Amino acid sequence: MPKVAIYNVNGEQVGEMDLNDHIFGVPVHRQAMFDVVNMHLAGKRRGTHDTKTRSEVRGGGRKPWRQKGTGRARHGTIRSPIWRGGGIVFGPHPRDYSFRLNKKVRRLAMKSALSSKVEAGSIVVVEGIQMEAPKTRDMIQMLNNLKIDNRALVVTADTDESVFKSARNIPGVKSLSVPGLNVYDLLAHHTLVITRDAVARVEEVFA
Repeated sequence: MPKVAIYNVNGEQVGEMDLNDHIFGVPVHRQAMFDVVNMHLAGKRRGTHDTKTRSEVRGGGRKPWRQKGTGRARHGTIRSPIWRGGGIVFGPHPRDYSFRLNKKVRRLAMKSALSSKVEAGSIVVVEGIQMEAPKTRDMIQMLNNLKIDNRALVVTADTDESVFKSARNIPGVKSLSVPGLNVYDLLAHHTLVITRDAVARVEEVFA
């Protein structure tokens, strides 16, 4: 059973806690994480790209020259795909790129991502993050106290507007609540800073 230290916002160790083996100690399944990240990125694509077919291009209503007798190839419109300025034959059109994976794969990917953080020693459990008002300076001070100088994902049990606003102006730092936790952000950030309550919430959801 993985065991991690618990720190306060001043960077002092105040205890230890055991993590659930079924969530933070599973074998890392890289293919599941790869598939879920692909699903996440595909869902973010707007898919608004569009090209015009020969029926949509402006102009070309008149036959450019008569069918026979000119010595040139026959043409019915100057907006044919073989003409400059003509329609596009197999160009992209608006579409939805999103797809869904089954629930077991998504859960396996989440557990694998969390376990990979524990395996790499890139998880920091904090007793609690209390902020009376949004202050970027306080968030920077907390990260410095925890000796975090790389991309960090700060996770709280519930949505905390003060924490969110304090972290959003710091390059490489992002704040999420447990309901918004996802595999992409876990893998995109080097260190996971998670509150003790958030750990309990994650274990409750994924146990």
